[in-house]
Amino acid sequence: MKDSTNSNLTTTPSPGEKFEITGIDLDRHGNGLARWNNWVVIVNDLLPGERAQIEIVKRHRSQLFAKKVKSIETVSGRRSPPCQIANECGGCSIQHLDDQEQSLLKQSHLRETLLRLGQLDHRIEPIMNDYTRTLGYRNRALIPLYRNRKGQLLMGYYRRGSHQIIDLNRCPVLDRGIDQYLALIKDDLQQHDWPADSDLSSGEGLRHLGIRIGQKTRQVLITLVSSTNDLSGLHQQANDWYRRWPEVRGITLNIQRQRNNLILGQETILLAGDLEIEENFCDLSLLLSTTTFFQVNTIQAERIIVKLRDWLATTLLDIKIIDAYCGIGTISLPLAAAGYQVVGLELHAEAIAQANKNALRNNLNNASFMCGDVSLLLAKTLRHHDVLVLDPPRKGLDQMVIKTILIVRPERVAYLSCDAATLARDLKQLIAPNGPYEIDQLQPIDFFPQTMHIECLALLIRISS
Repeated sequence: MKDSTNSNLTTTPSPGEKFEITGIDLDRHGNGLARWNNWVVIVNDLLPGERAQIEIVKRHRSQLFAKKVKSIETVSGRRSPPCQIANECGGCSIQHLDDQEQSLLKQSHLRETLLRLGQLDHRIEPIMNDYTRTLGYRNRALIPLYRNRKGQLLMGYYRRGSHQIIDLNRCPVLDRGIDQYLALIKDDLQQHDWPADSDLSSGEGLRHLGIRIGQKTRQVLITLVSSTNDLSGLHQQANDWYRRWPEVRGITLNIQRQRNNLILGQETILLAGDLEIEENFCDLSLLLSTTTFFQVNTIQAERIIVKLRDWLATTLLDIKIIDAYCGIGTISLPLAAAGYQVVGLELHAEAIAQANKNALRNNLNNASFMCGDVSLLLAKTLRHHDVLVLDPPRKGLDQMVIKTILIVRPERVAYLSCDAATLARDLKQLIAPNGPYEIDQLQPIDFFPQTMHIECLALLIRISS
């Protein structure tokens, strides 16, 4: 057996070969990273500082993919995962690391990414987290379904790196108001002969089970995602659930016929109860439907809104704000409730309709919304506003948005990012000496405990007009 300090740098290991390595980091999927000679070794269930014997599974270019044979030395931050299937399920990647160490690791990854890709060495605030809610925090589940050749219904998330479902009856990161229904609904679905295949590789049928909960109101919305509505007895089953569980305010069927990476389709059919549930968010009453995009960690989402409102409070109240990529107005509406004039920009018409509905529901006449390509709408509207709020998708800002910001130069910019790499890329163009802004604060926030995901709110102030 070889050691990671082997001096033969030309050695090319083969599948099945075993040697010892020491973990130095985790990748974005939570896999352990190590080095052996000139090779990068990727192995599951290895934490930084741990030493283990591994076996090579395959090699690709300068990377070796391996499995852990046995642990030799472990670190103090390792723990037994709270979930019994954590080592197989791809839903959570770092349950074997304790909560405090997770925060330190995420903070370190954010700092290193901003420095490496953006040459940004600004102070980063302590990560905003809640150690009392690192489990049971998710307000929504969308779980793949599959009925095997024996007729058994499998329900669960995919095994890491595959589309093989790891069957489950509970999931500890879900709100208990969702978790309590999983086994019950699964048992009921098992009694029907409805086909199920989340990938549609074997034909039509059920694809996913969706459950959403209002974490303040405790109202529940159940959704079956299917490629077909030809499911005998479906309405009877939905009405049975509706009568059986008082917290369930609605059951819907969402039709998704396409074999793509979109879980939900555009058509939603009401089976029982109501199409929407109510959630209280930042002292507002919001209606959420089957297809509504809403942050899965309600409490942390509220905390980031408070951070943003406190920062804006240092300016005049009569400022005008653009909220780009506004979705259903999760940021726009609380800012309007604080007294600001807010215009939300969003590509998706359904989200805009929901935003307008919730603005009317909360008597917020100072919030309005525009539907269309955000980059085009921003170019037309930004010059009439003082503050720009950005909450883009993972790919970050396109160059037309960057160009508009650099031309108009609003007084303040707040950028909420779900990807440190694209945040670093975009800030590099906006921050002096390349752009007219300086970083006032960088606030990381942990919306997804037990995973490697980290979000960051960058607060920028214009220093050059």
